[in-house]
Order: sequence, then C-alpha cells, then structure tokens
Amino acid sequence: MLYTAESVTIAHPDKVCDQISDAILDACLAQDPASRVAIETMGGHGLITITGELTTKAQLNLRQIALATYHDCGYSDYPGITINVVEQSPEIAHGVDHDGAGDQGIMVGYATSATPESMPLAIVLSRRLTRAMGGYDGKAQVTMDQGKIIKILTSVCGTNAERDERLRQTVAQHLLPHLAPELTLDQAWLQNPNGPWDIGGFAADTGLTGRKLIIDNYGPNIPIGGGAFSGKDATKVDRSAAYMARKIAVDYLSKQGAREVFVHLAYAIGVAEPLMAVATIDGRQEKVQGYDLRPRAIIEQLNLHQPQFQATARYGHFGNGFAWDK
Repeated sequence: MLYTAESVTIAHPDKVCDQISDAILDACLAQDPASRVAIETMGGHGLITITGELTTKAQLNLRQIALATYHDCGYSDYPGITINVVEQSPEIAHGVDHDGAGDQGIMVGYATSATPESMPLAIVLSRRLTRAMGGYDGKAQVTMDQGKIIKILTSVCGTNAERDERLRQTVAQHLLPHLAPELTLDQAWLQNPNGPWDIGGFAADTGLTGRKLIIDNYGPNIPIGGGAFSGKDATKVDRSAAYMARKIAVDYLSKQGAREVFVHLAYAIGVAEPLMAVATIDGRQEKVQGYDLRPRAIIEQLNLHQPQFQATARYGHFGNGFAWDK
C-alpha cells in the first residue's frame, strides 16, 4: 500500500495566484458580503494578470491588493499588473438571485480517523514540511508504505540557515516517528535532488489560480469533484458545497465512529436543491439527511459571506481548523 502526497509553499507560483484571487474575494466581502466574485490570476516573468467577473459595491484597488499579497508570500520585487475584470453574466446572476446554484458540478467531501485533522497522514506531514519552508518557493512529498514513511522529498529555493534549521526540526519532530524502522533519515530524505536552486517564483515559472486542486483537497488517493475553489464566492457550489461535503463527512465520522467517510453532492445551475447527496461510510452508502444543502443555507451555516478565504489558499482548504473541519 504505497501512498504519496504533496504540498507546496505559499511562495509557489500557483499558490501565489490562489492567494491573490482569494485576497480580492476577501476584500470584496469585507465591504459587501453579497459580492459575486470569480477572479482568476496568472503570474509569470515580471507580470501578474487578473481577470474574471466581479459584481460588488466594494471600492477596491486590485493592483494594490495583488502587490501586497505577492509581497506577503515572501517576494520583494514589483511585477507589472494588468487587470481585465467585468461584471457577472446576467444569465448566471439570474439563477443565483433565485437561490439556485451558481454552476453545475459534483463535490466530494472526505474524512478519516487516521489523524486528528481527519485527513490522510501523508498530506498532513507534507504540509508540515512546506509550512516550515515559509516564504520560499518550494515543494514537499511524503511517500508511505503500510503507514510508515519510506521517502521524504523536499525542494526549496534559495539559502536561509534559520529556515533550513526549522525544516530539520520539523522532520525530526513530526516525520521521524513515522519512519520505516529499517531506514535511516539519510536514506529516506531527498533534499533538493536536482542540486542548488536559486531562481524561483515568477522569475522561473508561471502560476495560475486553481492549478493545485489535489493539494487543495485531500491528496491523490481521494477523488475530487474537479472544481477549483480560490477566487470564487460561496454562491459557486464548487467551493461552498465542497466545504459542506467536508463538514458532513467529519460529522458522520464522529457520530458513527467510522474509519473513513466519503460524501458526494451534485448540483444543477440555477437549482437550489442538490441532485444527489450521499455518504459512503466505511464502504456502506446512505442518503445524506438532516442538512439543508441549498447554497444560501450552506453560506449561512458555514458563515461563508465573511472574509476568510486567503487563509484557505495557503496550506489546503481542509484539515486546518476551518468551520467545515469541525
């Protein structure tokens, strides 16, 4: 039973774009909780491009928000910023105005008893590694066999003694206890296997909102619905229903003393009630009952009209103590 999970740092180009999109969403919600937001960000080689749809009463400086977020990710240069944003399509708005879902789609929620976070252990550990890397472009992978680590992979840009010590301490405290007994840490841990890495971020690569879907969710062994989260307000069920599916999975895990729970929801654009709502509890499927799964009800229950989303774009949308994790 080999299993590998991956995480990336907040300074990874894709994650920078996710955070910019969600920082714009948060700024809109702070002034106008009814904002309709669908913002995409692309960055690379000295230029950040912001595009999408925005219907809001908020007065914003999108360039300022993008630059502040970029610097918060650990960068100090000043890229160019282009903006092409229009209002939400009236045809989409019509369905949402009548309490319907903002799009069709399938959303998957998951919870496991394997960790206190109700997340797969490998993705929890890989996130600990990228948290330790801080504001440097980087990635981590953890490979496990029968619940024991057999490979640790870290690639991080630049040199910083304090960061490197923090990474070593994280490995010693959180990963070493799970190491396969026949291995030493030197045998298991690959550090920058391609050699020194000094050119990172947008200087080396492009980034795009929504390109780290598996990392944002539960890792590669758990199916996902397919929709990205960042930059979308909660009328988009890609986001809100995925969060609700996680909430239901965590609830079922606790109430039924289960080992793992999958929740699948499906929606049609402009329709409030889901077309499907089922939970699979340790392999046994049943209909989800006792929850109001209309988009407006989900928004109210999980408080999704409040700014909180930039934080979700940093180290995953699940397992980090958000309202839908409890």
